[in-house]
Amino acid sequence: MIYARDKGRMCNNILQFGHVWALAKEHERKAISMRFAYKYPYFKISTSRGHNFFRYAFTKYAAKAGLIPVVSFDTPGEDCEARAEEILTKRSVIVEGWEVRYYDLFLKYLDEIRDMFAFTSAVEKQAERVMEPYADAVKIGLHIRRGDYATWQSGKYFFYDRQYIDVARRLAARYPGKRVALYVCGNDPSLDKASYRTALEGINVIFPAGNPGEDLCVLSKCDVLAGPPSTFSLVAAMYRDVPLMWIKNPGAEITDSSFGKFADLFRHII
Repeated sequence: MIYARDKGRMCNNILQFGHVWALAKEHERKAISMRFAYKYPYFKISTSRGHNFFRYAFTKYAAKAGLIPVVSFDTPGEDCEARAEEILTKRSVIVEGWEVRYYDLFLKYLDEIRDMFAFTSAVEKQAERVMEPYADAVKIGLHIRRGDYATWQSGKYFFYDRQYIDVARRLAARYPGKRVALYVCGNDPSLDKASYRTALEGINVIFPAGNPGEDLCVLSKCDVLAGPPSTFSLVAAMYRDVPLMWIKNPGAEITDSSFGKFADLFRHII
């Protein structure tokens, strides 16, 4: 059995396990995500065979006792293909580290990975409830990431409300004459919602304010997505190959070339 474990946030864990699972699938091995065995109950994988708290706890302490070897991928740019044998020659092994990357295999099995991380019916129903009133609108998903982004890469992608509002206004302007619904999701509890509604007159501004799974589901159902470089918006784009604009310079002109697709963007996570 190949176990994947890591720290980080939910969507980091989705991508990391996708790489590990794809490697296992290619070589007819089984893989289990330790994070999705107990932490994130929003996905189909969390109720699949082997994904439970007992398996998580047993594996964690077996590794601590030295009963299961650990293979770590912590060095950016390391040759993962060359190190695959370290994983595949062991009967049971834990794979950890953000740098485990098997891009081609991930894409080869992308449909199965999407199915594995399909949302539960409860999450789907909540997303549908939020989106149903605007079924006929162009749906723009705006992901706001602050919190740790105040310091990550020296605050390079930390943007203020006025900057996000300006981006949202210009995104909506790409759809003249059409009804537009803007879904704003993020991790900032002090978000000035009133300023968005006031400044974006004529645009339906919705703040789903769900749990992480519900917000991810809402974004995945939008027609286009925008947000600072983040695995959250990246995974949202993964489900339906939604065009995604990573906001690197909030003042930059928005054109068709501003948007990328998952298959390319996930190879260039910043």
